[in-house]
Amino acid sequence: MTEADGSRLPGFYKLPLRERLAQVGRASGLTDEALSTFESAAGLSAEQADHMIENAVGIYGLPLGIAANFIVNGRELLVPMVIEEPSVVAGASFMAKLARRDGGFRAQADDPHMIGQLQVLDIPADRLERARQALLDRRQEILAAADEVDPVIRQLGGGARDLVVRSLPETAVGPMLIVHLIYDTRDAMGANAVNTAVERLAPLVEEISAGRVHLRILSNLADRRLARAECSIPVETLAFDTFSGAQVRDGIIEAWAFADADPYRAATHNKGIMNGVDAVVIATANDWRAIEAGAHAYAARDGRYRSLSRWWAGDDGALHGQLEMPMAVGIVGGATRVHPTARACLRLMGVETAAQLAEILVSVGLAQNLAALRALATEGIQRGHMGLHARQVAIAAGAEGEAIERIARQLVEEQAVRIDRAQQLVQAEE
Repeated sequence: MTEADGSRLPGFYKLPLRERLAQVGRASGLTDEALSTFESAAGLSAEQADHMIENAVGIYGLPLGIAANFIVNGRELLVPMVIEEPSVVAGASFMAKLARRDGGFRAQADDPHMIGQLQVLDIPADRLERARQALLDRRQEILAAADEVDPVIRQLGGGARDLVVRSLPETAVGPMLIVHLIYDTRDAMGANAVNTAVERLAPLVEEISAGRVHLRILSNLADRRLARAECSIPVETLAFDTFSGAQVRDGIIEAWAFADADPYRAATHNKGIMNGVDAVVIATANDWRAIEAGAHAYAARDGRYRSLSRWWAGDDGALHGQLEMPMAVGIVGGATRVHPTARACLRLMGVETAAQLAEILVSVGLAQNLAALRALATEGIQRGHMGLHARQVAIAAGAEGEAIERIARQLVEEQAVRIDRAQQLVQAEE
C-alpha cells in the first residue's frame, strides 16, 4: 500500500467503476498496464486462451472486485476477488474492518509439503507387512531417486522429504500398499512436479515391494500443507441496530456450534468459507477445484463432516475465531504466471511467496465465515444479500442505465426482490 490509510477505502462502493479502479491504482502503486488487465474481458485474449486449454473458442468473464480493510500479519492489503455472487466482497470487507480494530488477522502456513501416492497391488496379504517394511528400509534410496527428478526445485530448497507406507489389507480388489512421497514444492502448487516424481519412482517401488504399481498421482488432501488464521473482535464492535455486542457474539457462537455438530449445516457453513477462499484463488489463477476437494476432505478427517472454523468467547469477552484448512497454492508455473490478470492480482497483494498467498486466503475465508454467521445470527441472511441481488434482478428484467439502481431500491423497499415485480417496474418506466 502506498497511501497512509492502507487498505481502508471509505466510500469505495459509492464511486463509479472507473474511479474505483483509479483509487486502487493510487493505493497499490500498480502500473496502468497492470490495471488495464482488470478492464478487459478477464484480462485475457482469445489467442492467450488458445495456448492455455485445448479446443478453445473464446473467453468467459466474471466480475473482479476488491475487498478492502484487510490486515494480515500486520500488512495492509487490498484483496482481489473473482465471483458472481452478490454480498461476498462486501461481507469480507466489513468483517475485515471489524477485525482490524484488534490488529487484523494473524495467519501462518506450513511448509509446502505435498503428497504423491503410488498404489501397489498384487501383494498377498501374508506378504503385505514384509513388503511395507522393505520399502521403509530403502527409504533413503527412494527419496534420493525422487530428488533426481527435478533439480531446479532441489536447488530452490525443495524436493523429497519423507516416505510413508500405508497397508490396506482389505479392499474391493484385495490387499494393497499405498506409498506416500512427501515432497516440498516451494512456491509452486506442485502437481506436475509430484506427479512426475511418483511416475519416475514406480519401477523402483515395484522392484523393492515385488508388487505392481498401478496409480501414481498427487493427493489433493494436502494435510501436510495447512494454513491457519485467527482473529479477535472486541465485543463492543459487534453491536448494531437493536443487537448488543454480547447478543451478536453469542449468536455467532451458537450458529457455529450448529455447523460443528450437524453435517447438513456444515456443508453450507463451509461453502460460505469457500465463497471467500475460491474468489481469491480464481483471481490468482490457482486450482480452486483442488482447494475445494482438500477443504471438504479435511472437514471430514475424523470420520464426520464438520465445520472448518471455530468460534468462541475469550476471557476478555471478545469473539475469537480460527480457521485451519489445506492450502496448496502456488505463485510460479501454470496459469498463475500465464494469465495477465492473475499476475496483476498477485502484485496488487504484494505476494512474494506461496505461503504468503495461503495466509491471505485463509484470512479471507475466516472473514467470509464471520460475515455469514453474523447475518444468520441476527437479521437473517436474506436482508443484505437480497439488497445486493436486487440489481441483478432488475437487469434480468430489462432495466438499463440509471433505472437499474432505481428499480433495485424499490424492490428492496417493497421486500419483493422478484423477477415478476421487477418486470412490472420496468414496464412502468417505459
